[in-house]
Amino acid sequence: MLITAQFDSGNIDILEAADPENIRLSIRKDNQSDFYQWFHFKLYGEAGVEHVMHIENAGHSAYPDGWKDYYAVASYDRDVWFRVPTEFDGKTLTIRHELDQESCYYAYFTPYSYERHQDLIQWAQQSTLCEHVLLGQTLDGRDMNLLVIGEQSEEKQKIWVTARQHPGESMAEWFIEGLLGRLLDDEDGAVRKLLQNNVFYVVPNMNPDGSLRGHLRTNAIGVNLNREWEQPSLEQSPEVYHVLKAMDQTGVDMYLDIHGDENLPYNFVAGAEGVPSYNEQMDALGNRFKAALVAITPEFQTEFGYDVDAPGEANMTVASNAVAERFQCLAFTLEMPFKDNANLPDADFGWSANRSQQLGADVISAIYAVADDLRA
Repeated sequence: MLITAQFDSGNIDILEAADPENIRLSIRKDNQSDFYQWFHFKLYGEAGVEHVMHIENAGHSAYPDGWKDYYAVASYDRDVWFRVPTEFDGKTLTIRHELDQESCYYAYFTPYSYERHQDLIQWAQQSTLCEHVLLGQTLDGRDMNLLVIGEQSEEKQKIWVTARQHPGESMAEWFIEGLLGRLLDDEDGAVRKLLQNNVFYVVPNMNPDGSLRGHLRTNAIGVNLNREWEQPSLEQSPEVYHVLKAMDQTGVDMYLDIHGDENLPYNFVAGAEGVPSYNEQMDALGNRFKAALVAITPEFQTEFGYDVDAPGEANMTVASNAVAERFQCLAFTLEMPFKDNANLPDADFGWSANRSQQLGADVISAIYAVADDLRA
């Protein structure tokens, strides 16, 4: 029996792995940070034998409540990821799985590899609708990629979408894959109409360093990028610095920042109600966007989510708040679950990469519902 995490986004420490019925593991912290929750490892074991894996430091992770009603994902082929029996006793997360084959991967959520990220960028670049822009590089020397969809002009509205500031929230890049799949479909009527008056600026992965390193929430040096938007720097947060610089050059009329939430088993958005410039027009437009998405898909809801900030109480270091105020635009943080959508549960797969992709495609229709009034 052997356990390894020596691969893209791998994260686990092996405390003891001699007995299949008592495998003791620990999740590594993000580099230079106390955050941890993402895990991704491979088990070489014996087919037909139940393997019991105890992650012993789960109770002290960044979001211990996130383990309640949570089931780990597993895959034999790294393509189909399914849920396996998982329990949490307040201290230890225990995964139980009888192997059908000799080796199996386990993860907190379906991984989105850096290789797939690079393939996504190059695939999108093949479209005549898309321009690939290199914004700069990360602290580890990886590319910050921007995809511009639609013909740019000053008159057109600018719609920005960023994803995966928190690298362990891999569902965010699956969402982007679905969104891009629709945006680059030149036979989609809603997209063709949208691109007449709008240009989309999409950053599929805001944190490629953290993604490859197997981090939950931070970049290469332990910085939470979604707390850097008030004053980013090349030394601490070049990822945000380069994106915000590009936003300043283009302007922003609508902004979506795509995330995953460890605790809540729902899809929802958090708005910018607490920023100083928030007004009735922004509120009405935001409500229309949410109502449109509710009408489009049962995967989205508005009953559960974060507490709404009081006027003037917004955290201005957070991306959606900072961008809403800086550009006086409609801005949301969109959250998806690590667990399942409690309103539409799937015992086999839970919330999944495929469902994330579909939500990304569906969001285009919600944008279409409000696009004509973004500058009203």
